[in-house]
Formats: sequence, structure tokens, C-alpha cells
Amino acid sequence: MTDMMEIIEATLDEVLPKADARPAVLSDAMRYAVGTGGKRIRPLISLASAVAVGGKAEDARYPAAAIELLHNYTLVHDDLPAMDNDTLRRGKPTVWAKYGEANAILVGDALQALAFQVAAKAPRNVPAVVAALGEKGVGVVAGQVEDVLRAGPDARAAIDVPFIYEHKTADLFIAAAVTGGFAGGGNEADVAALRRFALNLGLAFQYEDDILDGDSPFGPEETERRARAATDAALAALGELKGDTTALAEIARRLLGRKS
Repeated sequence: MTDMMEIIEATLDEVLPKADARPAVLSDAMRYAVGTGGKRIRPLISLASAVAVGGKAEDARYPAAAIELLHNYTLVHDDLPAMDNDTLRRGKPTVWAKYGEANAILVGDALQALAFQVAAKAPRNVPAVVAALGEKGVGVVAGQVEDVLRAGPDARAAIDVPFIYEHKTADLFIAAAVTGGFAGGGNEADVAALRRFALNLGLAFQYEDDILDGDSPFGPEETERRARAATDAALAALGELKGDTTALAEIARRLLGRKS
């Protein structure tokens, strides 16, 4: 896993604007947004998925970086006053708190555009990689819209919790696995198995988040049961893959019962 983290960090450093790029505030804020911590779970899934279909981790280095760029764009926009109005993320000022609202919007826009530019550098199956990134990028936004409605005066959205979990959280896990699988040379059957793995992993991740935040709509015991069941389903999907699934299994087990 250490080798994979090194690939991710080196690729992000390669594709992000250099420190002397103009305008300086944009390049600085983009690097700040991506570099303020985080476990790099989604890019790790991408690299590990390439290995799981019989490819190499390096095959998915650009899709992995693209997923992290897309993920961080969503965080930058989620933190804005019009959304969650958060001033801290990972113990540091959010992008809008540090650089201003207008710059934060533009930083998110730039990270999203850069994600597709980087995804197009995949070594194979480029149209499928880019299409998967786009499909799930739209899905994340759909999930966020439903989440905003649920938090607002429209009480009808309360019934759409499963939709929110699948799209706001699981869709980027699916995009990570699918793009990694395509970049690693996987076929449609491989990608279908990766899709099932990632959907369940994403759901388990969200249930664990609910436990940590103490705001699950299902109650503590039921949420824990759901997290375990989703993790078991994710691990079961790995049995359909022809490559080494050790890293994917390790990621799934690490996320279950995590403390942060």
C-alpha cells in the first residue's frame, strides 16, 4: 500500500499546476485543496482495481489522480457558505475561508476540468474511463442535491436516504474502481465485479461515517449491521476477479470500524 501511495502523490504533484503558474492564487489554492490531508482512499481503490484485473498499479495512475481531483472539487464546493458553510476541513481552513468564496468556486471548477484532462491520459480504454468519470461525477451532484433538500424545508426528501448514500458517497468509489479496472485492461465482467465491490464499499463507508458522526437515520445497531453486511458483499464480489485482490480486500477491512 505504501508503494501505491507514492504513485498517487507523485502523480498528483505532476498534474497539478506548478507553484509559478499564473494566476498564482489559483495554482496555490488548487494545490492547497488537494494537499490538506485525506486518506486517498478513492485513488487507492483505482490503483488496486487495476491490479485486481491483472494489470499493474501504474496503469491506473492517471485515473487515480483524476478521482482525487474530482473528489476534492466536491469538497471545496460542499464547504461553501451556500452549502455546508464549513470553515475547517481536516483541521485547516477550508478553501473559501482561506482564499475567498469566488476563488473557491473557481478552484472547484478548475479541479473538475483538470480531472477529465488527467483521466484522458489513461493507457487504455480512454473513452470508457472518461465516460465512467463523467457518469459518476454527475451522480455525486445528484446525491448532493437530494441531501440539500433533505436538510431543508422539503421533508419529502427524507425518504431518499438510500439514493443519497448511493450517489453522494458510493458513486465516486464506483468511478475509482471502474476507471482503474478499465485502465488495467479489465473486461466487462471484471468491471461489473468491481462495480459491485465499490457500490457496497461506498455504502459501508457511509454507514461508518454515520456511526462516527452520531447522525445515522437507522439507529446505531442497525447502522453497524448494515456496515458489516455491505463490507461482506464487497469482499464477496472480489472472488470474481482474476488478479490479485489483496489490496482491495485490505482497504475494505480497514474501513470497517474505522475511528476517523
